[in-house]
Amino acid sequence: MAKNKKKKNKKKDKKKNNSKVEQQRGRRIPKAEYEAELRHLQRELVKLQEWVRHEGLRVCVLFEGRDAAGKGGSIKRIVERTNPRIVRVVALDKPTDREETQWYFQRYAAHLPAAGEIVLFDRSWYNRAGVEHVMGFCTDDEYEEFLRSCPDFERMLLRAGIILVKYWFSVSDEEQEKRFQGRIDNIEKRWKLSPMDLESRARWVDYSKAKDRMFAATDTKQSPWWVVEADDKRKARLNCIRHLLGSVPYQDLTSQRLELPPRQADTYIRPPIDTQTYVSDHYP
Repeated sequence: MAKNKKKKNKKKDKKKNNSKVEQQRGRRIPKAEYEAELRHLQRELVKLQEWVRHEGLRVCVLFEGRDAAGKGGSIKRIVERTNPRIVRVVALDKPTDREETQWYFQRYAAHLPAAGEIVLFDRSWYNRAGVEHVMGFCTDDEYEEFLRSCPDFERMLLRAGIILVKYWFSVSDEEQEKRFQGRIDNIEKRWKLSPMDLESRARWVDYSKAKDRMFAATDTKQSPWWVVEADDKRKARLNCIRHLLGSVPYQDLTSQRLELPPRQADTYIRPPIDTQTYVSDHYP
């Protein structure tokens, strides 16, 4: 009897804690409402991309934050309906031996947007302020030089006419652990967990201190960090997209109706089916 009472009390305490967390986060958006709002925002993203192309704008968006904070999910929803020739994602691997000898910003500068492009960096030059510093992949001098020169580098981009938007996805300790565990348990998501991700979990405090130092040095008036509360994935995605749309003034160029021209006269004869090799139909 005593054991059963303890179990019941633990369940009650857990429910109370969960309800407190939910109250702090606010209302969870129902799936249907979330999907409807996402479709609306994605239509606006199409309008934005057409305006960027038409006006020859250069837009650079950085996505940084904790591992499993939801950066990739937000990027996926942004590019889902857009033209990959206009809106492209840059996710660089570790530098090559040659790149390690270059000026630090050089390999990132090669991927900056040209006229009529929006570039989304899934992690960026801020690797040096985070993983490289915490994991010892750069020297203390290289780290300090980055913190000094990064604001100047970004001011150069702004003076060149590039629109720069920086997002930091913030996730709580408890939520990150939950997402990591979900990836471990789901074979379809396990590829998202690298040894570096697991190590970042073990060094939570070190990464927290590195983030605070990074903000102190690079959260400038000209190029501020925009923090996205990411414990609720749905809200994080919608809030991020809506903010991005508000960061670049645009007009709707998609309202012009297109007319389908008549097809050429039918003088074409297809070759016989048996002259071509077809993919097997597995679903008769």
